[in-house]
Amino acid sequence: MRILSGIQPSGQLHLGNYFGSMKPNLEYVGKGDMSLYMIVDFHALTTVQNPDELRTFRNDAILDLLACGFDPDKATLFFQSHVPEHTELSWILSTVTPMGLLERAVSYKDKVQKGIAASVGLFTYPVLMAADILLYDATLVPVGRDQKQHVEMARDIAVKFNNAFGESLILPEPKIRDEVAVIPGTDGQKMSKSYGNTIPLFGSEKVIQKAIMGIVTDSKGVAEPKDPETCAVFQIHRSFLSKEDASALADTYRAGGLGYGDAKKLLFTAYMDAFGPMRAKREELMKKSDYVQEVVQDGAKKAGKVAKATMERVRKAVGLI
Repeated sequence: MRILSGIQPSGQLHLGNYFGSMKPNLEYVGKGDMSLYMIVDFHALTTVQNPDELRTFRNDAILDLLACGFDPDKATLFFQSHVPEHTELSWILSTVTPMGLLERAVSYKDKVQKGIAASVGLFTYPVLMAADILLYDATLVPVGRDQKQHVEMARDIAVKFNNAFGESLILPEPKIRDEVAVIPGTDGQKMSKSYGNTIPLFGSEKVIQKAIMGIVTDSKGVAEPKDPETCAVFQIHRSFLSKEDASALADTYRAGGLGYGDAKKLLFTAYMDAFGPMRAKREELMKKSDYVQEVVQDGAKKAGKVAKATMERVRKAVGLI
């Protein structure tokens, strides 16, 4: 079993990234014959076109991953752009990818609706993602339900390639984490950097507190019963709790007597308690820039070795060797 996942450095990583991707993927670190986690900075170029911002987001992402517990001795951490085979395989795959397949991509339509420029890069995003996966012979790709279509598209593209050039690419299997809920943002929509509704993982306490206290709620008073299933404050808070504690808190909401202001304060306390040790670790890592760079370089070497072997097969299959 070879496991691969990744995260896009298009802004500060946030609570939705942690519970939706980082925390679930920590369970796979060290399992199988190889566990790869990449920072997909090529993908980030579809929305981040300020070079200084991209450099900051990339470096912050590595620090965040290490602070959250990714062990570079057990998981291969690397920048997508440090392995040039990603773009080469993406182009080759694009020559067998049907336009209709890309036109059915839900995420493209959603992002354009949200105001992201309808670039060729955004439209062909699934092809590059397919290359990211197929390049490493990944057999298991843990993703949120909203990314399932992209893994299925990677399988479809691999089938198209194999039908045209012979069995050269391994078909991946998506691993959908049903128990991982979509984390709402401060406006009640899915938490996303694109929507500007995030709570950062490692912002200052003041910034985090301001974000949490700014979560949109209805106008119910303190004494009134509240529906935890429709309340973004509760939906975020439950991610920090056991099932028993989440159930007890939900009962408190339904009983009335808990105002939204106090509910937000409880969430802030839970947030800072959970991330306190990680915040301290990140502070230490910021003083060890040589170590962090070594992690990135070693990761690229390990990933590059696998990528080169795959591209040898692909180039031979299509006739470039």
